[in-house]
Amino acid sequence: MSRSVALVEVPLYPHTLPLASGYLQAYAQQDPEIADAFSFTIHSRSVAHPETELTAELVALDADVYALSCYLWNMRRMRKVLAALRAARPDARFILGGPQVMNRITEYIGPDMENVTVADAEGETVFAAYLKELARPDADLARVGGISFWRDGGLVTTPRPDRIKELDEIPSPFAAGIFDGADYTFAVVETNRGCPFRCTYCYWGAATNDKVHRWDLDRVKADLTWLSEHGVENLFLADANWGALPRDVELTRHLVSCKEANGYPLMVNMQAAKNRPDRVTEITDILVTGGMLTSQPVSLQTVSPAALTMVDRSNIKESTYVELQGKLHEKRISSYTELIWPLPGETLESFRQGIGRLCRMGADVIVTYPQLLLPNTPMARQVDVLGIQTVQVTDDASEADVVVGTKWVDRADYELGVWFYYAVVSAYNARGLFYTARHLEAAGVRSHEALLEDVARWFRENPDRELSRFFADSIATLDNYDINNLGKVLHKVMHSHRAELDHLLLGFARTLPGWRDDPLLRAMVELDLLARPYVYREPAVLPDVPLREVAVLDRGRFDLTVEMPRAAAEAAGLPGVPADGDRVVLVVDHRGRRKMPYPRHRSLDHNASYCQAMMNRMRDVLPEWRALSPAAPTGASAG
Repeated sequence: MSRSVALVEVPLYPHTLPLASGYLQAYAQQDPEIADAFSFTIHSRSVAHPETELTAELVALDADVYALSCYLWNMRRMRKVLAALRAARPDARFILGGPQVMNRITEYIGPDMENVTVADAEGETVFAAYLKELARPDADLARVGGISFWRDGGLVTTPRPDRIKELDEIPSPFAAGIFDGADYTFAVVETNRGCPFRCTYCYWGAATNDKVHRWDLDRVKADLTWLSEHGVENLFLADANWGALPRDVELTRHLVSCKEANGYPLMVNMQAAKNRPDRVTEITDILVTGGMLTSQPVSLQTVSPAALTMVDRSNIKESTYVELQGKLHEKRISSYTELIWPLPGETLESFRQGIGRLCRMGADVIVTYPQLLLPNTPMARQVDVLGIQTVQVTDDASEADVVVGTKWVDRADYELGVWFYYAVVSAYNARGLFYTARHLEAAGVRSHEALLEDVARWFRENPDRELSRFFADSIATLDNYDINNLGKVLHKVMHSHRAELDHLLLGFARTLPGWRDDPLLRAMVELDLLARPYVYREPAVLPDVPLREVAVLDRGRFDLTVEMPRAAAEAAGLPGVPADGDRVVLVVDHRGRRKMPYPRHRSLDHNASYCQAMMNRMRDVLPEWRALSPAAPTGASAG
């Protein structure tokens, strides 16, 4: 009688296709001995699934072998599940794999846990060899390469096998029917493995130190076709550098043809190649033209030369970045520039200055991720040298270690950097003071970074406001680690707390030098209040503060007809400004593209996910300005 194997995944999102488990099963069961000896079940539940229910479901499977995929976002959950399973199924075997446990058995598994094994190498080969050994009557795990386990109180660690270079040795789990009969809305897709770069904070390149190996082109196309035909809505292209290979353009075109034939996928996300901006732009253009919600990520991580040197990374030239942003703006394609705070070598001042430079270079949106200390990376081996201080998040599933200090940044500086980024989200990304900032920068009054720092200080100095309290609480509890935190900020500043932000922004503007004597400055602030985009498709409303320099003449469902000083319209670069007259009349249309109505029945977490995605597609959210004259240019987006 065959023994049963339960492959366990706990992904971030519900209805995620369990790709890792599919690879493990497909690779293992191609061996006739393993196929005869074992039957397989994949059990996948998101981190939102209650722990007690997950444990009960796994116990009910009554498996002989449990294989747990361990990542930073689920490791605390996996610890508890493992303890409960071992208590309920003491005769079962357990194998843990994934970057969170690799080479770290002593941190998770004690000498008394002899029925637990940790995979220290690429999962497919280790898992198959492990099962094949268990199938032998004289099983001895010491014969399995790339694992660690305890035996008689002593730790056994075996030599690692080579990484798989011919990826087609791993059969397609799609073609094998492993995913048939299930309903998935989100899928991670690999077309190759490996990364040629050595960024010290990243497990992908620096830890694996491997060149790129790829699956056969036709096999990848067939897998993508399966995903399309089975109605998977959202794809994440998980190659380390999508667009690095010429064939990535062909694969993108194939995705579009699948969408045309089957209606899916609806959305594609990618980790773009940093050194192929033209090819990535072509790929993004193909996806946008194909009707998929997408934007182009630009992964800089930092613009500080010192920090780039410390993390062994290089970026595209600034001239290339500016040219890239110009091309994307012409095509009305959204982009978002990714940063990490605080990387070694980065100071609070260099972080602020770097964001200011990106604003001046025309960045659509700036996304700053918290620096996480990932195991099995070069940075994790340099903690003392770099002065890295971490705090583990308080969460029932995650074990993420957030970097809150380095040799260059103490805890207070770290927190000020997060406050600064909340100002960036509110005043720049969400366009709260977008035109005002450009006006003050051009006039030599305030640089972008100085203005944003002033906004951050204003938030801190108004702790009675709900938005300020949310920022303060997020920083104190490290909730800013959660990617949904950023979506919650967008939901609040662009929807639920829109009126409060109106008051905060106007109150701040009144502290600016020249506020009383400069009507153009007041007009730019009021222009920002009227042009602030809506993240949902909802009626346009008037700002919750009085307007004196800009007058609203008419209000439609989604648009406002406004009269303003010509100087303000010209300073903002608005289209269709008439050639004469001190005041001009324009229409600001907040309809936007591809926005969804506010789903009142959905949870804040659900809506935050939508808002975070829409921030990365800001040009689908921005209003359009147009002149009333039919002959005047129309359709230019704000910003």
